[in-house]
Amino acid sequence: MALPLASVQLYTLAAEFSADMSGSLDKLAAIGLKNVEAFDFVRRPKEIRAALDASGLASPTGHAPLLSDELWTPDGSIPTPAPEVVFEAAAEIGMKTVIDPMVPTERWLTEDGVKDVAERLNAASEKAKEFGLTVGYHNHAQEFLATFDGQTAYQRFLSLIDPSVEIELDLFWALVGGQDVVGLVQEIGDRLVAIHVKDGVAPASNPFAPDAPKFDSSDLDQRHAGEGEVPTDAALKAATGIKYAVIEYDNAPGDVFEDIKDSYTFLVDGGYVA
Repeated sequence: MALPLASVQLYTLAAEFSADMSGSLDKLAAIGLKNVEAFDFVRRPKEIRAALDASGLASPTGHAPLLSDELWTPDGSIPTPAPEVVFEAAAEIGMKTVIDPMVPTERWLTEDGVKDVAERLNAASEKAKEFGLTVGYHNHAQEFLATFDGQTAYQRFLSLIDPSVEIELDLFWALVGGQDVVGLVQEIGDRLVAIHVKDGVAPASNPFAPDAPKFDSSDLDQRHAGEGEVPTDAALKAATGIKYAVIEYDNAPGDVFEDIKDSYTFLVDGGYVA
């Protein structure tokens, strides 16, 4: 199996990227990265593509909402763009896969909700083909709260999506969801295209549960890859066909560029990435 490519989810450095897009990308390139995973790209594809080209970077994957009518933000909910608009922007940037990053808890608590998520993703996959793209889904921990006939909502979702839909597994959030992370990697098998390399200490309970107290990213105890509770080494070794190992911190423990560099070094020195 060919080794996956190293990447970094740009949400990790959202503040730095917003303040200085080109300078942030230049710093990532200096670390040795050749790929990033864009977010919030639909409203500024030309700007992002130009900055990527100038830094010698590519964004083969990116995060954008495909499965919700509205996107929650700290400033209120806003309508999401039509899939065609998302895919046009992704194609302009040169992406290969557009990944939905987040579907709220309430839609994972019922069988009808899970079915709706899967059907929307299947429809998005068909539309994406018109643009030469594929689609995928990135988990948090809410997908593991409910069970139906012995299956987690996430397992039910996997059984309902079309084989053309790709999976990006966030290792940290799977652990927070109470999952056997390595076993889940093996269960997903070859449809697992990307892994979010994210480590840390799992909170005592699932923060996405309906009765959980409010939390934000600053509440999370996240660590450099290989330094937390996530079985990162075993999970990467268990993956059979991933194309991308994507570094991400929701809450970087120190200087964000040094934190990215540390996890990148872990991946390179461990022989996990090309």
